[in-house]
Amino acid sequence: MKVAFILGEESADRIGADLLRHLKRMAPETISAIGLGGPSMRAEGLESLFDIEELSIIGIGAIVARLPKLLGRLNQTIGFLRAQRPDVIVTIDSFTFSNRVAAKLRPSLPETVFVNVVPPAIWAYRPERARKLSSAVDRTLCLFPFEPEALQRHGGPPASYIGHPIMADPHLRTILERDAAIGSRQPATRPTLLILPGSRRGEITRLMDDFGRTFADLSERVPNLRGVLPAVSRVRPLIEEKLRSWSIRPELVEGEDAKWQAFSEADAAIAASGTVALELALAAVPMVLAYRLDPISYRLRHLMTGWTAALPNFVAGHPLVPEHFHETIQPEHLARRLERLMTRTPERAAQIAGFEAIRAAMTVPEVPGVAAARIILDMQAERKTGAEAPV
Repeated sequence: MKVAFILGEESADRIGADLLRHLKRMAPETISAIGLGGPSMRAEGLESLFDIEELSIIGIGAIVARLPKLLGRLNQTIGFLRAQRPDVIVTIDSFTFSNRVAAKLRPSLPETVFVNVVPPAIWAYRPERARKLSSAVDRTLCLFPFEPEALQRHGGPPASYIGHPIMADPHLRTILERDAAIGSRQPATRPTLLILPGSRRGEITRLMDDFGRTFADLSERVPNLRGVLPAVSRVRPLIEEKLRSWSIRPELVEGEDAKWQAFSEADAAIAASGTVALELALAAVPMVLAYRLDPISYRLRHLMTGWTAALPNFVAGHPLVPEHFHETIQPEHLARRLERLMTRTPERAAQIAGFEAIRAAMTVPEVPGVAAARIILDMQAERKTGAEAPV
């Protein structure tokens, strides 16, 4: 059974590796993996066509600047998979690239099962992408409980909620077991602020100065304040360069273990809006979110139709976590919000109660990799026999 993967992000690489691992355990035949992947998928035996770091870009401006190279990689991937004729093609995130590949291939590969994992965030912007996804794949597997209904409402493909990989992360489980009842988490004796400016160069460049001034203002308001900044290795040099201009510097740590240790010790966090906000919510760390778009994306911000950009807010269904964008990113304002979140206040209690509800809503009976592998194998069996696979 030949399974092809199309992805372009580090997070998608981890999801793909987990899926591939469970496919190999559950499939009645040998699994051969081809296509695109990163370090995690290479460890599972996939040899990537090219380095997926080339596709790990964010913002319309960055895409336009690298368009010729991206088009070349697009055609290379399409040609390779058309020649290989895999039994299953799995697209994971990176919608602009992966869905275009799948849409080009689907008419010429009628026997192939097309599955998407991590659909585009139509609930935040560009809901018309749901129909484009429907034309390219047979089914999508969602990481958030609100996504299947949203996709159905906008004409997307059949969808199943399989749970978010973070729910199975042993680091998170350790934090939750330690706290026992998530609502019991209280501020520490020495206050600790978690500083998370993002994992992409553009995010870091646009937010580090704001976060530095916020940390300095908060340090004046909160005695003995400790700051911790977990850094991804590939952008650590940029972060270190930016930290040189900070009047007060946080501790810089690296690696998953150090990151989650910081999560377990933090009283509050200031973070770039993204997946990390969900990690913070599940770890019961009260937060303030901020984001700055690149210049071209900012001009096209009217395309964003969602009522929030914060994942915890989408799952909770109400504005649980404060968000600050561009002109509303004012360090003194952020510092005052964070001060309230680091002490026993109604604001802190409200966020922690909301986080407990989020965790309950996202709990699933089996880990996402198992659920995804089972659905894909059922679809492949259906394609072979003509029987209807269970949802």
